Amino acid sequence: MRIQIINGPNINLLGKREPSIYGAESFESYLEKLKEWYPSVEFAYYQSNVEGELINKIHETGFSYDGIVLNAGAYTHTSIALQDAIRAVTSPVVEVHISNVHRREEFRHKSMISCACLGVICGFGLNSYRLAVESIVLDNNKL
Repeated sequence: MRIQIINGPNINLLGKREPSIYGAESFESYLEKLKEWYPSVEFAYYQSNVEGELINKIHETGFSYDGIVLNAGAYTHTSIALQDAIRAVTSPVVEVHISNVHRREEFRHKSMISCACLGVICGFGLNSYRLAVESIVLDNNKL
């Protein structure tokens, strides 16, 4: 099983950026834990602060991977282009957020991509990624 993880803007600053909201651990460190917990899953990881590059990665992997875990960051709330990219591919996409976006500013309550995703997981810190992986594994009934 192959799962692509795609992180959007500012996720490269995890561990440094607002640790009271996003925690003190880097994503790269957490990714190593995911690999230990799911040894039969091949993980690919990509992060960009550029919307078009996220779209390109969805296009590149969205027909050959068993699933995509997407944290689109602030693009979640603004990008119809990301929604279109998700709809264009055959791999299921799970939207994730580290924080509970519904307990934050009003503008974070609306997602432009949720309607195109298999599901949405938010508010469980970095474990939101583990829950997303688990949902893809169960959806594909593999492992």
